[in-house]
Amino acid sequence: MTRPGFSPYVPRPIDRPAVVPLTPDADLSVLDEAKIFAAPADPADWPAWRAAITRWRDEARSQIDYTPHRYNTMAEAGPRIVEMVWLWDERLYDFATGRFTVDAYIDSGEAEFGGFDAVMLWNAYPVLGIDARDHFAFFEDIPELPDVVAAFQRRGVKVYFTYYPWETGSGPEAIEKVTAIVERCGFDAVFLDSSKQASSRLRAALDAIDPSIPIECESRVPLAQIADQTMSWAQWFADSEVPGVLRAKWFERRHELHHIRRWNRSHLDELHSAWLNGTGVLVWPVVFGVWVGWNARDRAILAHMRRLYLENADHFISENWTPLADHPGQDAKIYASRWETKTGRLWTLANRGEDYTGPILSIEPEQKEQGIWIDLVSGEILAAARQADGRIALCGTMPAGAIACIANRAAPPAAAGPDIASAAHDFPARVAERVPAPFVLHQNGPAGMTELDVPDGDLTATYRLRETALYGEAPYVEEWKPLPPRLHQIATMTRPLYAHRIAIARDEVTNGQFFQFLSHTAYQPARPERFLAHWHNGAPRPGTESDPVTHIELDDARAYAEWKRLRLPTEDEWQIAAQQGLLNRAEPLVWNLTESEHRDGRTRFAILKGGCARLSQVSDWYVESGPLPPERSVKLLTVGAGLARSPMIGFRCAVDIGSDG
Repeated sequence: MTRPGFSPYVPRPIDRPAVVPLTPDADLSVLDEAKIFAAPADPADWPAWRAAITRWRDEARSQIDYTPHRYNTMAEAGPRIVEMVWLWDERLYDFATGRFTVDAYIDSGEAEFGGFDAVMLWNAYPVLGIDARDHFAFFEDIPELPDVVAAFQRRGVKVYFTYYPWETGSGPEAIEKVTAIVERCGFDAVFLDSSKQASSRLRAALDAIDPSIPIECESRVPLAQIADQTMSWAQWFADSEVPGVLRAKWFERRHELHHIRRWNRSHLDELHSAWLNGTGVLVWPVVFGVWVGWNARDRAILAHMRRLYLENADHFISENWTPLADHPGQDAKIYASRWETKTGRLWTLANRGEDYTGPILSIEPEQKEQGIWIDLVSGEILAAARQADGRIALCGTMPAGAIACIANRAAPPAAAGPDIASAAHDFPARVAERVPAPFVLHQNGPAGMTELDVPDGDLTATYRLRETALYGEAPYVEEWKPLPPRLHQIATMTRPLYAHRIAIARDEVTNGQFFQFLSHTAYQPARPERFLAHWHNGAPRPGTESDPVTHIELDDARAYAEWKRLRLPTEDEWQIAAQQGLLNRAEPLVWNLTESEHRDGRTRFAILKGGCARLSQVSDWYVESGPLPPERSVKLLTVGAGLARSPMIGFRCAVDIGSDG
C-alpha cells in the first residue's frame, strides 16, 4: 500500500537540496551529508552563502584530516560524459552474425551526442533470475569481451565494469571475481550498482592491479570516502530554484559526479546543474530494455558541454571557482559560475527562464582581457558596455534552456556544434515492433496437439511491474525514484485478440525430438556457446530423452519448428490453452518461450510463460521463479553470445488450422 501523501513526482526529503545556514556562527556540519547546497533566492544573500560553503569546506576537510592522495596521482580528470550501455543493444551487437559492432556504436554516439568519454557496460539485470547464474557469469562467458573493451579504448572511450554488490556481496570470493574480470578484460573503472561506497577490501584489491583504476558508486558519496572514490553518481539530486552547488564537487574540485535522471523526458535540470558545477552527465537512453531517449535539444547541449570540457579541462577543476558569479541583475534567470586559471577566466551560464536578450554577465574588468567577448557555445560576439559602477555588462542572446560559455579571445574560434535554439525538444518516441509470427497452415492438428479456438475479444495478462516493463512502454515517466510497493507490484495489461483456430502441442519439445532435428539437418547456431550444454558428446544423456529440451534460445526453437513445419505459439495462444487445461508441464518446470519477439532498433525481447522450478536464491530484483498462473507474463530481454540459453527455458509448438481455400 502506498503511504498517504506520497507522490512519485516529488523529490523525497532525502533528495532535496540542503539549506545553508548563513549566520556567522552556524554549525555547518549539518551540510556534511547534503547532496546539493541550496542557493538563496535573493542575490543579496549570495556572498554570505558562498562564504558559508567555503567555511564548511575548510572545516569538513580539517575534521576528517582530508588528504587528496588519489587525486594527486591521477594522470587526468575522470571522464565527464558517460553512457550506460546495454551490452546487447542492437547498435552494439549484431544478432544475425553474433558479432559486436563497437565502431558503429561509437559512430552513432558521436553523431547524436557529440561522443562519450566513457561507457558503462550493463550486462545482466533484468535477466538475472532466469537460472542460478550471477551477474559475473554474464561477463565471464563472453570470450571476446577483452576485444570489445579494447575496441572502445582504441577510439578513446574508457570502459567501466559494472559490479552488483547487492547480488553477490562484497566478500573475498566476489572481489576475487571482480579483479579477475577487470584484469582479464582491461576495464578502466569499476561501477558499484546500488552502493554509496566501496569496501576497503575492494579498493586494496584494485590497487594491486593498478592504483589508477577508479571506483564509482551510485548516489551520494560519504565525505570520508571522497579521498578514495574519485567519481560518483548525482542521481535523484533535486536542485533549488536558483541552481545550487554539488557538495562533493565543492569539497574536492577533482571529484567527478555524473548527473542522471533516468526516467525524465527533459534533461535540462541535470544538464544545467552539471554545467554550472563543471561536472559530468550520465546518458542512459535504454533503461533496462526501455527506450527513454534524449531529445535533440538536450543532445545538442550535451555535445557543446563535452567539447568545451575537453577544450578547457583545467578550468573545471580550478580551485578558483565562484558559483552564482557576476549576475546581470534585473531579475534575469541567467545564472553563471566563474572559473579562473593562469590562462584566464571562463564563465559557464544556464538560462533557467524564457528566451532572453540583454545583459547576461556583469563582470569586473581585467587589464589583460583586451580581446573580444564571445559565447563559445553559440559563437555570438557579445556587446560590452561599461557600467556606472565600473563593471562591464556583457550583452547577448540566450534562448530558453540554453547554456553559454563566455570567454575573452583574441579572435573568434571556428563555429562548432549544433544549434540549441532550433533543436526540437519533443520526445523521440521509438516503437517496439512485433516480429510477425509465421503462418503455418494445417488442415488438422498434428499428432500430440490439441485444437483450440482463439476468440475475438480481450485477454488480460498480469506481470510484475519491474523497471523493464512488459512490452515497449516506459513503466515510469518523469518520476523521481520508483519505490515499492509500486515497484514490483502485480499489474495487469489488456491485450486484443482476433478470432482464429490453432493446434498447440500438449507437451514441450523434448531432448529426443530435438536430437532428431539435429540428426536430419545441418543446423548450426550463429553462436554455439551454451547450446545444448546439458547434453553429452552431442546427444541427450541416457534417461533424459523425454525431458524438455533446454539450453536453447529463440532462434534455435524457431529452427526446430520450421523443420517440423510448425511454429511457436504466441503468448496469448499459450495463455488461453493453459487456462483451458490443455497443456502438460513436465517436471521440473521450465519456462516456455513464445512467438512474441519485439524489436525497437535498440532492444529485443520476448515473453516467457508458465514459470519454472523454484530457484534456491530469489530476489525482488530477479525474474520470478516457481510455478506461475497462465495469465502471468515475463519480459525476457534478448542477450547474445549464447547467454540466453538456460537450463530453465524450453518451448512447445503450435500450428494454424484452416483450409487452403
